[in-house]
Amino acid sequence: MGASAHSAAILAPSEQPAAEVTNPAGSAPIVLVCEHASAFMPKSMAGLGLREEDRLSHAAWDIGALAVATRLSGLLSAPLVASRVSRLVYDCNRPPEAPDSIPARSETIEAPANANLTPAERQARVREIYQPFRDLLAATIAGRPVPPALVTIHSFTPVFFGVERRVELGLLHDSDDRLARAMFTAAPEFTALNTALNEPYGPEDGVTHTLKEHALPAGLLNVMIEVRNDFVGDDAGAGQVAGELAAMIERALQACDHPAVGSAGKRVQG
Repeated sequence: MGASAHSAAILAPSEQPAAEVTNPAGSAPIVLVCEHASAFMPKSMAGLGLREEDRLSHAAWDIGALAVATRLSGLLSAPLVASRVSRLVYDCNRPPEAPDSIPARSETIEAPANANLTPAERQARVREIYQPFRDLLAATIAGRPVPPALVTIHSFTPVFFGVERRVELGLLHDSDDRLARAMFTAAPEFTALNTALNEPYGPEDGVTHTLKEHALPAGLLNVMIEVRNDFVGDDAGAGQVAGELAAMIERALQACDHPAVGSAGKRVQG
């Protein structure tokens, strides 16, 4: 009963749903995902004890990722599934059993209210935040007329624990590297961003959960895209990067003999 009460209190009716799909009728055989799209924290969380200056930091969300993903959705005519809740409440790119699915610390930023949660409190967040996101993504994939490619959009900080990152665009993969490698091959034609495979993170960091959960078992082409957030922090940057990525994705899908539709490369140049 206590768990139910806690669960009901996480998202008020006016704060729901926990996840949403935009452009559901998009025609492309692609499903886009943005797990860290929002810095929103339900009133019930009381800001998780964060300092005011940390509430819109990269710890709370992937800065610029939703802007890029939304533009990609339009350029590619693809549905986009996005979380509407901060990853500090629940990180939808982590399974419930992962300790960092509800992080008490992100780099140097503390979320005191996430420390020492009871199993019931953790389960309430799984039930209200993760499960609706997971179910919506699974239903969106299942509803496509042909098996889609799964493309997840993220951003990362230029400096992490005081170390500057030289990579500007990361193409991440787990055991299936087909789409990531095809995009990497196409990258020099479409972007000047310093591009690398499995950087600044890789499967060993536990970041490929969405790919493992929704793409690998079904044999779907998949890639996790990480853009350094100083390139997508404003509308102009997000638009430019989205255009470059759209062209890269379509070229890569064609190289993988996937039935990509549209002509993002032409639209970017035209």
